[in-house]
Amino acid sequence: MKNIIILIFIACMLSSLLYSQPTEAEKKLRTITIDTIHGWKRGGIIGLNFSQASFTNWAAGGENSISLNSILSVFANYKMPNYFWDNMLDAGYGFIQQGKGKVIKTDDKIDFTSKYGRKASKDWYYAALLNFKTQMAPGYNYPNDSIKISTRFAPAYLLLALGMDYKPNEHFSAFIAPLNLKNTFVNNTELADAGAFGVDKAIYDTSGVVITHGKKFKSEFGGYLRIVYQTTFFEDKSISLLTKLDLFSNYIHNPQNIDVNWETIIGFKINKYFSATITTQLVYDDDIKIAIDDNGDGIIDSYGPRIQFKEVIGIGFSYNF
Repeated sequence: MKNIIILIFIACMLSSLLYSQPTEAEKKLRTITIDTIHGWKRGGIIGLNFSQASFTNWAAGGENSISLNSILSVFANYKMPNYFWDNMLDAGYGFIQQGKGKVIKTDDKIDFTSKYGRKASKDWYYAALLNFKTQMAPGYNYPNDSIKISTRFAPAYLLLALGMDYKPNEHFSAFIAPLNLKNTFVNNTELADAGAFGVDKAIYDTSGVVITHGKKFKSEFGGYLRIVYQTTFFEDKSISLLTKLDLFSNYIHNPQNIDVNWETIIGFKINKYFSATITTQLVYDDDIKIAIDDNGDGIIDSYGPRIQFKEVIGIGFSYNF
């Protein structure tokens, strides 16, 4: 909890520095903006990036390949003087195939958030939040594609939180929730038996026969902090930025081990229908055990929590709205 309190303090200080001492022109602009953003505001980005390479009798060598990456990031926010309702959906899927090899997944996520708040003071709201995360297709421990390490709704996360939301403007928010319920679902018997994603694993007898299958559900109670910053740059809004930081501490089990999920999407608009996107995601969850090969000999020596990082860069069709 000490770490969460420090992070809350830093977030509030940064926000105060960013939005303090406005000029007279800025004050007028803010007044106009506040008076005109009541009601629905919708927007987002849809992207589809494709690449292909083909070689026939190519002296320099090469291997045929095809790849596709898609991204969807949309929001629909409703604002009135005394309350708001923010909704955000981020989804992505990508794959690559080289030569006659199997199709390998490169990106796969569904992330939906809905937050409702009622005004408590100038920039503070009493708020409730719902967040759901999962994926669409199985994932494997490549290059070994016979070992499934995830699949649809395995895992899936449902988070319900009550707290206070700090919204000094339409770009920044810091949601602080001392009451939070995090539910983990592993809707696959094989993965549940292995104790994947922190659920209780199966119990076996001495001959290896399952006595009790692993749990497919796990519930945690703790504190939660979510910081979101979203903006565009330049008059033509040719660069967009969305970054989300989620922090969770389990009050009952190892509260000092904070779960981290930090996602960033940067969009560069080339013209109306073509752009480039960079997406990154950093994850740390003490309950997710990653296979560790200490000496690089291809043999798994142990399992333990590790920092997970993903980066996807795409150039292709994109539409901002």
